[in-house]
Amino acid sequence: MNQLQFAQMINEHKTMLSTFALKFTKDNDDANDLIQDTMVKAIRFSAGFKEGTNVKGWLYTIMRNTFINDYRKVIKTQSLISQEEELSSAHLMHSATHNQVDGAFAMRDIKRAIGNLPEALSAPFIRYVEGYKYHEIAIELNLPIGTIKTHIHEARKRLKKQLQIYRSGQCN
Repeated sequence: MNQLQFAQMINEHKTMLSTFALKFTKDNDDANDLIQDTMVKAIRFSAGFKEGTNVKGWLYTIMRNTFINDYRKVIKTQSLISQEEELSSAHLMHSATHNQVDGAFAMRDIKRAIGNLPEALSAPFIRYVEGYKYHEIAIELNLPIGTIKTHIHEARKRLKKQLQIYRSGQCN
């Protein structure tokens, strides 16, 4: 199936996608943006679609993942924005001094913990933290994507255990 035929095939499911997009976003403009993003990704990754499989399910999965990733970006951005009332100069001075000391200890411990990981776990984990996608890491390291996901998961689990002191608030 060529690119044009594929685009026509997925375009036939646009109505179904708009129903799901509206359920996700609860806003017509956001739903239209989500549909457009889904269609673009579907065409861009058309090589990953296997003929004879459920195209509706494939498109729905792309849409759901796109919505979740966009939602995470928005939440991350909102958590970085502070309220003006919290930004008094005295508060900033205390916070900067306190954070600098705590941050130095935390960074040292994090680097040490990552250094203690086996190379098979640390290499994909570091790439992931740097912002690479699973499939990009898999290509770079010439490993199956499932292996990459497993290695990153295992690295997280080990780091979480090694850095437990920071999770429980015992370092304050």
